[in-house]
Amino acid sequence: MSGITTHVLDLKSGLPARAVAVRLEIQRGERGWTSLGDRVTDDDGRVRDFIAPGTRIDPGLYRLTFRTGEYFRAQGTAAFHPEVVVSFEIADPSRHHHVPLLLSPFGYTTYRGS
Repeated sequence: MSGITTHVLDLKSGLPARAVAVRLEIQRGERGWTSLGDRVTDDDGRVRDFIAPGTRIDPGLYRLTFRTGEYFRAQGTAAFHPEVVVSFEIADPSRHHHVPLLLSPFGYTTYRGS
């Protein structure tokens, strides 16, 4: 498992949100945001492989961008947020960082997971 993972739960259906496109980026100073990978949540609503096992994670500012509008449109559901951007800081790269997203068509919640 990589040092950065996510899990998206659809509060409207009460089920994992599968097939949500997610991008992971890191802030690289003057170069701006650099993409570390684009993934799609699996059948359990998870992305477990943003970073290959054994790859070093740098301390710094990261962000996950969830394409929530596309996800809800595919279900025929109107949604307020076309995307959800979650920024977070990694101070200790030796620890695992899990960023869950609880999602509904008109709101969301996130937190530091385990």
